[in-house]
Amino acid sequence: MTKKLIGMFTGLGLALGLLNAQTLPAANKAEAPLSAPTLATSPLSAQLFYQLLIGEMSAGNGDTGAAVSLLLDAAKKTNDPELYRRAVQMALQARAGDSALQVARAWRQAQPKSLQANQFVLEILLALNRVAATAEPLKSLLDLTAAEDRATLITSIPSLYGRAGDKKLAAAVGEQALATYFSDSALATHAWATTGRLRLAAGETGMALDAARKSLQADPRSRSGALLALELMDPAVPQAEALVKKFLDSGSPSAAEMRLAYARILLEAQRPADGLAQLQLITREQPSLPDAWLLLGAVQLQDNLLPAAEASFKRYVELAEKQTAAAAPDSGQRGLAQAYLSLAQIAEKRGNLPAAEAWLNQISNPEVLVQAQARRASLLARQGKLAEGRQLLRQIPERSDTDARLKLLAEVSLLRDFKQYQDAYDLLAIAVAESPDDADLMYEQAMLAEKLPRLSDMERLLKRVIALKPDSAAAYNALGYSLADRGLRLAEAKQLVQKAVALSPEDPYIQDSLGWVEFRLGNRAEALRILEAAFKAKPDAEIAAHLGEVLWTMNQRERAIAIWKQGQLLNAENETLLETLKRLNAKL
Repeated sequence: MTKKLIGMFTGLGLALGLLNAQTLPAANKAEAPLSAPTLATSPLSAQLFYQLLIGEMSAGNGDTGAAVSLLLDAAKKTNDPELYRRAVQMALQARAGDSALQVARAWRQAQPKSLQANQFVLEILLALNRVAATAEPLKSLLDLTAAEDRATLITSIPSLYGRAGDKKLAAAVGEQALATYFSDSALATHAWATTGRLRLAAGETGMALDAARKSLQADPRSRSGALLALELMDPAVPQAEALVKKFLDSGSPSAAEMRLAYARILLEAQRPADGLAQLQLITREQPSLPDAWLLLGAVQLQDNLLPAAEASFKRYVELAEKQTAAAAPDSGQRGLAQAYLSLAQIAEKRGNLPAAEAWLNQISNPEVLVQAQARRASLLARQGKLAEGRQLLRQIPERSDTDARLKLLAEVSLLRDFKQYQDAYDLLAIAVAESPDDADLMYEQAMLAEKLPRLSDMERLLKRVIALKPDSAAAYNALGYSLADRGLRLAEAKQLVQKAVALSPEDPYIQDSLGWVEFRLGNRAEALRILEAAFKAKPDAEIAAHLGEVLWTMNQRERAIAIWKQGQLLNAENETLLETLKRLNAKL
């Protein structure tokens, strides 16, 4: 029965899509007519049989209005749901929304307990954006749905109302229809979670948070309520994270799954230490959960913790290969491909090029072809064959515009990694000329301009990025940091970095820039406070370089050397750290 409910809207989805697809040409051909066996076995009089044939012929000739009228009349006379359905679909095929609604309502009036009739009325109203009129049909549909399927229907309501023009009205209508179920012990948690999602879609964050709280009050182990709380997580809504943490301590069977989603959100919010802690907890408590090992390995690799990352990726491969063998042959191949790529990268970092190639040879997923070839190109470049590496990337077939973009970025990355900054800059200049509003490509070009150095070009490009994407924390940060690092226009540099902080307050790299600006301004104590917090949140070689220099100038040289040594362990090749040690003549 559940499968039937999940697919309950698919039968009219295509037709409703035609109603909404205003740019598509009207169909010249009606849907397939009622089959001969249906007509032959139906208890139809000769007159009705003839009426149906005329209706189908009218539809075929493009006279949809006459066809719908004939079929609707026949449906009323026979009370046949198939005739009602056919009449509705004819009207939808012609994008005659009002006619389709008239037929669906007639069907519902004739057969008020018909799930399909109620579904058609509800979805046609939504397609016509008559949201206010959907409250009663939605309530009826909920009431008619079998008890064991009602939770699934409730959960689907936000997607049903996803295209509603007035989101606040949609939220109010949904909450009105669900009111009966707020006191239902089995359904309250789903009803409140759905209400919360409707409120969130309407931008009513406070009401959404209240709904999440009520969903978890109804059932503290509710996956629905926890997912809503995760969606609400934001520095501006700290109460949502408190709800998530409470759920994770509830002993819910889905706690591990939610903890993994929580870890992803923490990492996306630039809270790497918190995300890492959650991943380590999952892998201790649920060591057989493959995805946790994959994400843990990615975090460790980003932090240059190569032995730990290698162990995590190998554990993931072991678990994923077992699952793949037990499931479909291609199940989990994308995750395995990512693990193989990462293991190849680790081997390459260690200078073990044959091992890197061996890992790459295990990749069979065509979706990661560009990444795999990028790693092979890097292996060639390490052997002095940069030109061959570039050619390897250029030979990758392009199945889409996305493939072409990935190829370009892979070649740019290869050139940047091997310090061919001018060639990389020139490649991006061509791409930006072809796509002058592509802020992401422009940002990459600006970062290469800084390397050359072509500072006026960098500033011009970053200001253009900011104009295109006013919420680009990275662009504000890059421009502010670049000015501060050169001791230029420090007041302006601070304003730019503060804007980046406002856009991404948890990002330790942006905090590092703010600390560096304060240091350049002579505010050493404030710089020290900010940089210590940034290094604690994200141990990183570049942050270590800045923090160590502040300590060095404050005559805390032993601490400075200790911090720099930590930075060396994290990334001994970091350019900022190496330049700092050379400039200060510091001996570690």
